[in-house]
Order: sequence, then structure tokens, then C-alpha cells
Amino acid sequence: MAKRWDREEGTFDRPYSALNLRLILASFGLVCFAALTAVLFWYDIPGWGIATAVITVLAAINVAVVLRRRRQRRRRELAQGKDVRHSIFE
Repeated sequence: MAKRWDREEGTFDRPYSALNLRLILASFGLVCFAALTAVLFWYDIPGWGIATAVITVLAAINVAVVLRRRRQRRRRELAQGKDVRHSIFE
């Protein structure tokens, strides 16, 4: 029998992911891989350029998802009458 990994899902009070930190890291990855993609295509290395372009697109999608989740969190907080400023780690 396979072991079942019990994982708690995030709640409003205790989120599963630190969204602000995740946004910073995803943005950093987006900028770095976009620059690396440009350099690779500049030096005519298309194979690696395409690979890094795919990673750049995935990083952009990740940034969009995190921004959407932050907006949802903000709407929920305002609906509950809370005006909370989150640190990087929450």
C-alpha cells in the first residue's frame, strides 16, 4: 500500500504559500531567464535559447498566478473589514 502524504491545505489565516516571497522569487527568475534568453539568441545558440524562453514563459505564468492570488486575498481581507499589510514571508 502506498503511503499517503497528509498535507494541510492553506487557509485564509494560515496560507500555504508565502505569496509576497513567491512573487519576488518568480519576478527575479523571470528577469534573469529573459536576459539569459536574449543573450543566448544574441550569441546564436538557439537550442538553449528556446529552452530558456520556455522557462521564461513559465515564470511569467507563475507571476500572473501569484498576483491573482494576492488580489483574491486582498478582496477577502477587505470584505472582512481588515486592512492588513503583509510582510515578505506571509
